[in-house]
Amino acid sequence: MSRARGRNRKYRVMVLGLAGAAVVAGGVAVTGAFAGQEGAAPDGRQAAAQVISCPSTDGRLPEIPAQARAEVDRELAGLEQQIAEANSRLARSQGEGGPNFVQNAILGPLEDKRTAALNRIETAVGRVAEKPEGLETLAPCGLSAGAGAGEQGGDGGDQEAPPGGEENGVGAGVPEEGASGAGAASVDCPDVRSQLPDAIPAGARSQIDRELAGLEQQIAEANERLIRSQGEGGPNFVRNAILGPLEDKRGAVLDRIGQAIDREGGERPQGLEALGACGLNEAP
Repeated sequence: MSRARGRNRKYRVMVLGLAGAAVVAGGVAVTGAFAGQEGAAPDGRQAAAQVISCPSTDGRLPEIPAQARAEVDRELAGLEQQIAEANSRLARSQGEGGPNFVQNAILGPLEDKRTAALNRIETAVGRVAEKPEGLETLAPCGLSAGAGAGEQGGDGGDQEAPPGGEENGVGAGVPEEGASGAGAASVDCPDVRSQLPDAIPAGARSQIDRELAGLEQQIAEANERLIRSQGEGGPNFVRNAILGPLEDKRGAVLDRIGQAIDREGGERPQGLEALGACGLNEAP
């Protein structure tokens, strides 16, 4: 009888152990599921197994003149680095944000960075040969399961690249670093207009005016999201979901401003990229 009780006790221990393992496995699965709230695969594959897939530039570039080769090679390497950094952020961001976090905090800013790099490639080639057109259609990226990340990935979906100044909506969180709450703070960005040269070529004026208006719109939208987002996210959520993406978008706009001046024969302003970073102002 005692041996039978001993066997039953061992059996119960085994059952409890298996049940505990199932709970742990379920927790891991839930964690993985939350990581890809935006763009989780329709067949149920978890975002933890997803990677960023971007269109390849292979076959889309003309023969590169020798004078532009070094710059184009740097930009192509930069595109690969951008994807690697975005994948790293995707892996780190499990459980963060609302339903659109991946699109707004990772894929959207990545598209802006890629657009700027592709525009620079067009400009570099156009200085010494016929300028390639339409490279910006390669900017949008998407998510794919497992392998396939990088420039050799899929077509990135049918997303349309946002025009300069428009910013996708994004969730946000309580401001960190001593902020007293999202409603009590506002986004503070360096002034760009005052840093531009007085002699802007006439052919670039209309584009620059549009880009400057876009910068103001970006700030207004970021402030609106800051107000809406009270209580969301972790301690770094404002930086990761509002200020970081805003800096990326501003960087792309500032790069377009410099390119517009350069294309029209003006002297490209130096140091515009330093005006991309924004911070938070406390309300009085």
